[in-house]
Amino acid sequence: MHFAIETQNLCRIYKIRGGKKTEPKELLALEDVNLQIRHGELFGLLGPNGAGKTTLIKILTTLLAPTSGSAIVAGFDVVKNPEKVRPRINMVSGGESSGYGLLTVRENLWMFSQFYGIPSNIANQRIKQLLDIVGLSDRINSKSSDLSTGLRQKMNVVRGFLTDPDVLFLDEPTLGLDVGASREIRHFIRKWIDDDQTRTLLLTTHYMVEADELCDRVAIINQGRVLACDTPATLKHRLQGEAIYRMEVSPLNGTNLQDFESIAGVHKVTHRAQDGFSILELILAQDDVISSVVNTMTAGNIHILNLQKREPTLEDVFVDLVGKSIEEMESDADIEST
Repeated sequence: MHFAIETQNLCRIYKIRGGKKTEPKELLALEDVNLQIRHGELFGLLGPNGAGKTTLIKILTTLLAPTSGSAIVAGFDVVKNPEKVRPRINMVSGGESSGYGLLTVRENLWMFSQFYGIPSNIANQRIKQLLDIVGLSDRINSKSSDLSTGLRQKMNVVRGFLTDPDVLFLDEPTLGLDVGASREIRHFIRKWIDDDQTRTLLLTTHYMVEADELCDRVAIINQGRVLACDTPATLKHRLQGEAIYRMEVSPLNGTNLQDFESIAGVHKVTHRAQDGFSILELILAQDDVISSVVNTMTAGNIHILNLQKREPTLEDVFVDLVGKSIEEMESDADIEST
């Protein structure tokens, strides 16, 4: 068994039905996804909401059948042998409200351990150890309905690690958590992989810092297609020959992003409006292009409040591949849905 997870030309098409007289429309959620994830690897799927990350996770965890292509997880085909895949994996999704509110934290976790046939003495020992690691041991006898969102998500994370699976899937595990809780969970995730190199973990996230901090390799996915796959360092190195600037400026006063993008040597520009000012992120062919950008701003009566040159990030890699930041894409999706 060479890989913990391997997909070949994996596709998924959803049929969206309208009225009785209309033909169902097709939504291509995944297109020819080819991935090879090694044993002992913490692998990240990085992309905006709607990119296809959750669809891929559902296929790999046998919850959804692919339209075409194949997927092997823990040595078994997810379509042909789902009953052999399931005992070897586990999954946690961010924001889910699993468990029964009337049961305590310990009771919920013990009940789940029994679905996997873990002896009670071993299950209770693991529950205590894991709750202590995530800082939830003092709530072991609290009803899960009394927990805050962050504490409930910590319980869900413990549920995922409780069975000590060969392959663990974490779908946006820190979604909606505060900074402190997110940091604790990231630390726990990384340590779990480092302690045993036979384990494999697939993490989906749209948080760039999370992917950069945790993952051995990252696949950037958008509109169902894998655009790039490598280590975070190698992905960022592809932009090393370019100059990246962050500018805080006064409101753009009608100046369009196209005015900057049309400047020779400007590769990409993203814009975020703030309260009383704007933030521009620019990827330039070389440093001296910044002078032309400044001239355009002067002509548009735009004042520079702060100018910084910085090292490339995964966000820059994503912008270079897609043309927009994840934040911009999700903002556009929110506008379209209203």
